[in-house]
Amino acid sequence: MRFVFVMDPLSRVAHDKDTSFAFIRAAQARGHESYHCLPRDLSVEGGEAHALATPVLIGDAPPFISLDLAGGPRRLRLADVDAIFIRKDPPFDRSYLYATLLLERARRCPLIVNDPRGLRDANEKLYALNFPEWTPKTLVTADREQIHAFVRSLGGTAVIKPLDGAGGLGVLQISERDKNARAIADMMTSEGHRLAMIQEYLPAVVEGDKRVLLLDGEPLGAILRVPRDDDHRSNIHVGGRVVSTELTARERDLVRAVAPRLRADGLYFVGLDVIGERLTEVNVTSPTGIQELGRFLGSDPADKVIAWAEERARGRAARA
Repeated sequence: MRFVFVMDPLSRVAHDKDTSFAFIRAAQARGHESYHCLPRDLSVEGGEAHALATPVLIGDAPPFISLDLAGGPRRLRLADVDAIFIRKDPPFDRSYLYATLLLERARRCPLIVNDPRGLRDANEKLYALNFPEWTPKTLVTADREQIHAFVRSLGGTAVIKPLDGAGGLGVLQISERDKNARAIADMMTSEGHRLAMIQEYLPAVVEGDKRVLLLDGEPLGAILRVPRDDDHRSNIHVGGRVVSTELTARERDLVRAVAPRLRADGLYFVGLDVIGERLTEVNVTSPTGIQELGRFLGSDPADKVIAWAEERARGRAARA
């Protein structure tokens, strides 16, 4: 099969951490061809989506991942490939938006992970609000006085975050007892002109933030990201350490509750962020953590993703 990965430059790919690397490695091990392209390498001509893509190879020594430049980039008609993996890291900016709109013209491809329409509809912060019974108390507003009133109603402490952030960037604790509280609200809302999300502070965050990886609504497993002693954020990107964990019975109920909506929106590979058995975010653009999960499981969950993609692509091609 031929897979196209729409992602960041390879210089940003860490061979021992990156989930896209794990997918390409698993695809290569299963005998498939993988191609790399940037969002700017997408195009539409005559109503058909194309990609100027280059074969990408995994090796056993540095740099571990490289482009096969012997034949140069190839112009691929995306309807002719077997699967497209949209793996561009956040933020979901204008460039990301345009990429998803171009990929709408690739729907004749047997499989797109994740669906471009689903990506546009699923802001990673706001999508969790589809499941209010599973989320912390949450407010989304640009009104600074409403923010301060909400923080008071929560006992004086909350978490405030931008709607377009990723990797823990911009996530701050806000307290009515802190003289910086008004400055924080001003900054996060651009003085009342930009929406922000404010959530109930969950004390369980000191024990860790659980990343639950789902494939087609079913859990591949979970990792627990534990924050440093000097930070309330547990993201790996900002220094959180990763430990082994299991899903609780309530967390499995949570997965069953969100899975039908995820499938309906074409969101097949997803990372749920869960603190104290409460859903805080739904990561759909480029979920991470599969290599860390594999090390704890002693198996390769990326191989399961590629095997699933094979089966799904063959099934859709046969029905076409």
